[in-house]
Amino acid sequence: MAGVVLLSNVLVQYPINDWLTYGAFSYPLTYLVTDVCNRWAGPSLARRVAWVGFVCGVAFSLLAQVQWRVAVASGAAFIVSQLLDIAVFNQLRKKTWWKAPLLGSCVASSIDTLIFFSIAFAGTGLPWITLGAGDLCVKLAMALVLLAPFRAIIGAMGLMPRRTR
Repeated sequence: MAGVVLLSNVLVQYPINDWLTYGAFSYPLTYLVTDVCNRWAGPSLARRVAWVGFVCGVAFSLLAQVQWRVAVASGAAFIVSQLLDIAVFNQLRKKTWWKAPLLGSCVASSIDTLIFFSIAFAGTGLPWITLGAGDLCVKLAMALVLLAPFRAIIGAMGLMPRRTR
């Protein structure tokens, strides 16, 4: 988890264009990690993993000399969105296998993007609103793409939920 956060904190500082940074492609992996933990052992473990990722991610970002605004924004956005993802996932965990990770990731990605880009880049002269919009679109697409590895992982672990209506 911490490695994905650090990688994302570095990559978000490099815009691809006015609509997108490289961090949008790596950050959604954090939701995959907590969703698998949540499915495997429940929200308590998922929250512990999120908090460890938060502490390690911020510490590593500061050690790697990531801009302080990016480190603070990342930490705040990360822990709020992870805890939100865990809560949404847990509410939907008994539904069809894909609903909890997809909806949790989409809701959390939206909040994460709002918190992160407004703290990290507001007032810097960078086109943070368009960067945030572009990153959110990629994060939402990644939420769909990451359903395949999520299903494969929980299937291999024998954690597929029983169908409920």
